[in-house]
Amino acid sequence: MYEDRITIKKIYQEVAKKRMIGEKVNLYCLVKSNRNMGDTGFLTIDDGSCAKFAQVVYSINKNPDYANFKMGQSLQVVGKIVYTPENKQIFEINADEISLIGDVDKSYPLQKKKTSLDYLRNHLTYRMRTNTFSSVFRVRSAASFAIHNYFHKHGFVYVHTPILTGNDCEGAGEAFKVVTDCKKPEEYFTKNATLTVSGQLHVEPFALEYQKVYTFGPTFRAEKSLTTKHAAEFWMIEPEVAYVHLDGLMDLMEDFLKNVTKQVVRECKDDFDFFQQRIDPTVKQRLKDFINKPFARCTYEEAIKILLKAQEDGYQFENKDIKFGMDLNSEHERYVSEKHFNCPVFLYNYPKDIKAFYMKQNDDGITVGATDLLVPNVGELCGASEREDSYEKLEKIIKEKNMNQELYQWYLDLRRNGGCFHSGFGLGFERYIMFLTGINNIRDTLPYPRTYKELEY
Repeated sequence: MYEDRITIKKIYQEVAKKRMIGEKVNLYCLVKSNRNMGDTGFLTIDDGSCAKFAQVVYSINKNPDYANFKMGQSLQVVGKIVYTPENKQIFEINADEISLIGDVDKSYPLQKKKTSLDYLRNHLTYRMRTNTFSSVFRVRSAASFAIHNYFHKHGFVYVHTPILTGNDCEGAGEAFKVVTDCKKPEEYFTKNATLTVSGQLHVEPFALEYQKVYTFGPTFRAEKSLTTKHAAEFWMIEPEVAYVHLDGLMDLMEDFLKNVTKQVVRECKDDFDFFQQRIDPTVKQRLKDFINKPFARCTYEEAIKILLKAQEDGYQFENKDIKFGMDLNSEHERYVSEKHFNCPVFLYNYPKDIKAFYMKQNDDGITVGATDLLVPNVGELCGASEREDSYEKLEKIIKEKNMNQELYQWYLDLRRNGGCFHSGFGLGFERYIMFLTGINNIRDTLPYPRTYKELEY
């Protein structure tokens, strides 16, 4: 029966409270290692429920075949819990019976020795069995739940926006085209169809009714990039709130990120112990500061002045052509957050020429009510803006950017049919996982990464 089994995580929780000691348990697991000392053997087992393993003790004299169990095999273990507070593990399992469920052969790609992340990217169906990826994907799961939990508690409605779309949200043209017949690409939908680059445009109409909505789903970008921060398929969290200006949106973003991060750190304590030891020795303090310290706020214009002053004082940037109107590089963003403010910072009021068409135009005619959240060690974590609620201004910018107005007419019409001021932000989920864990390549936060020229599975 399914209910008869127990997890290693549950046993640790119960034994820490001095419960279940002496009880018989039934576990299904994978072998991490098997060693023996004389008449006694020790199996290290893992069931994916937490970052800790369990040790199973068996008698070789009674069960000599148990000494042949090897890494990667799946087992059923039935045995008694023994309290061992003097050891690293506060319990062990004295085996009554161990049954082989699934064997491994010589092709098994994992070994006891340390394995590189590059090597594991060629074995995606096995890498979750390693310590690093077991923790990464547990954190990814916990973060997903924490995000939904936050929005549910705060009255947001979850909206499933389409993956197939006739609109490019960013207006950048870097979208995957969808065709069923290469000779007649428009036959199926009667218009060009692409995979969505963002759910934002489609979730905005729902905000006008429900006031607080969000979408959390896959998005796609056809950039031919091989950097460590780009993937062709990734997940986005995109809340949209009506009757909220940019200041209120920044308040929401800060509260959201701090609360979600706090829940994930609390839920995955053992995993963050692992990240601290093996991936990023600053991760615990960094996340503690992120949760507890207020975020700074700075205009784009002020940031340009900060960067120019740093350059005058001798700081060496690779891109030295710093001026108002430039699209800041990662090195500039990191300087502002890491060196100048030494904390997360909202950079806002960007020049309209470097931002998306839908962003609220400020009264100066030069900037838009947009903000990027810059975080130490990462750079840009998420982007946001107040949306343009003037039909005339939105129509004008669409024409200035040479966009096909017919494709966006439905979006324009929202401004003259019960529209209101509203705002929203987008958080790239994988970039957030990189920030949480200290993992520095987006490929290592995705279960099956899809990047330029890489599609093995």
